[in-house]
Amino acid sequence: MTAALSNFVASYGLAAVFVLMVFESCGFPFPSEVVMPTGGLLAATGHIPGGLGAVIVAGAAANLVGSLIAYVVAARFGEPLLLGPGRYVGIRRHHLEIADGWFQRWGLWAVFIGRVLPVIRTYISFPAGLARIDLTRFSLLTFVGALPWCAALAIVGYVLGRNYERISGPVEKGAILIALLVAVAVVVWYVRGRREARG
Repeated sequence: MTAALSNFVASYGLAAVFVLMVFESCGFPFPSEVVMPTGGLLAATGHIPGGLGAVIVAGAAANLVGSLIAYVVAARFGEPLLLGPGRYVGIRRHHLEIADGWFQRWGLWAVFIGRVLPVIRTYISFPAGLARIDLTRFSLLTFVGALPWCAALAIVGYVLGRNYERISGPVEKGAILIALLVAVAVVVWYVRGRREARG
C-alpha cells in the first residue's frame, strides 16, 4: 500500500496529493503520513509546480473537501450508511466512538485539534456531521487545523529530498546494521529454542 501510494503521487504529482488526501478525509485508508512526505520530496526535486507551498495548500484544501463530503454523508444518511457500506472502506464502530468521544469532550475545538491526531483526524467529520454543527465554523476549523499537519509532513519529505545525497549513505549503513542485528537475533532465538526442546 505504501509503495503504491508513493508511486501514484510520483506519477501524478499535485493532483495525486489532492485526490488521495480527499479520500483520506472521507475515511479511506490512504495515510497522509505517506502522501504528504512524498509530495514534499517531489517538491524538493522540482517535480511539482509551485513547490512546497503548493503541496501544503493542496493537502489542506483536500482535507477540507474530503471532510465536507464526510460531514454531509453523516448528516444525510447517519450511522446506518457509515457502519453498513462504510465498513468496506475501513470505517469501524470503534473509529466513530473514538472520534465521537473526542467531539463530545471538546466540541468545536475537537475539529481543530483533532486534525493533528492520528485516527481522530480522519473520522472527526462523521460525528460533526451527525451533530450537524455549524458548517461555516466546521469548514474554517478544518482548514486551519489541517494546515500544520500537512505542512509538517510535507516539510519532512522536502528536507529529505534536499539532503538525500548527504544522508543516504548513513541511512543505508544503518539499514544494513539493523538487518544484521535482526538476523543475529533470529539465529539466537532459533538455537535457544532448539536447546530448550532437547532439554
